[in-house]
Amino acid sequence: MLTAIIDYESGNLHSAEKAFQKMAAETTGAEVKVTTDPDIVAKADHLVLPGDGAFPACAKALRDSGCYEAMLEAVEKRGVPFLGICVGMQLMARKGHEYEATEGLGWIDGEVMYITPGEPGLKVPHMGWNDLVFDNPHPVLEGIEPGEHAYFVHSYQMRLANFDHRIAHVQYGGDVTAIVANETTVGLQFHPEKSAGPGLRMIGNFLRWKP
Repeated sequence: MLTAIIDYESGNLHSAEKAFQKMAAETTGAEVKVTTDPDIVAKADHLVLPGDGAFPACAKALRDSGCYEAMLEAVEKRGVPFLGICVGMQLMARKGHEYEATEGLGWIDGEVMYITPGEPGLKVPHMGWNDLVFDNPHPVLEGIEPGEHAYFVHSYQMRLANFDHRIAHVQYGGDVTAIVANETTVGLQFHPEKSAGPGLRMIGNFLRWKP
């Protein structure tokens, strides 16, 4: 078993790597590799796409990376379970609107828009701990209770056309999408590796997930 964390130079992956290695050792025993090698991506049993920074820059870096085609082949043709984290989740949408309109992967029917809280005094970026509100069941939530906390740092959120794909949200002057999913992909707007026990449980659940 192999879990590949795709490195396309869009974030510090050290903490994510350590969290996935810890949970792999406790669950599936899978090998976890941070990689820029398309051959490793192509043969992985699970794929993870982190991301920090602006949507257009991350989208370009991903498409320019040697792993892009291997990732598409694995996810779209072989149905390899995929996890997007932070901007990695946002890239799953059809389009992003940070600085300029930019095409996403199109795996989730939604667009990434600037957060506009409906309450005065709420600042953007949305930063810190927030309580998860569940919308739809999903294996990644096994053992997680509604109201448990996750750690967010973001100024843009995914607005969905199909709410069947919204697994959880948080309140920040209105609903802010927190978890999305379809048949073989799941995305977390927050950082599970920085979200203490609940985040680590979600990582373990993803590693066990066999759609």
